[in-house]
Amino acid sequence: MTTLRERLETVREQRWGMAADLAFAVVWVTMVEVLFTVADGPTWAYYACMFAGVVAYFGFVWNTELAVGWRRE
Repeated sequence: MTTLRERLETVREQRWGMAADLAFAVVWVTMVEVLFTVADGPTWAYYACMFAGVVAYFGFVWNTELAVGWRRE
């Protein structure tokens, strides 16, 4: 079992990555929520857009890692 100290060390090490993850999630959910509040779309489409955020997130992270890798070469 991890202790609070170990968790805090992990957060300190991953600070900017975790902040970027949180920012992406907040922006995506806010964007979808506003869109469906204004457009009053069907529930299935709302959930599909929320799931698309998961796909978009992994695409964003993958592209960022590729760009950083190319820059280092």
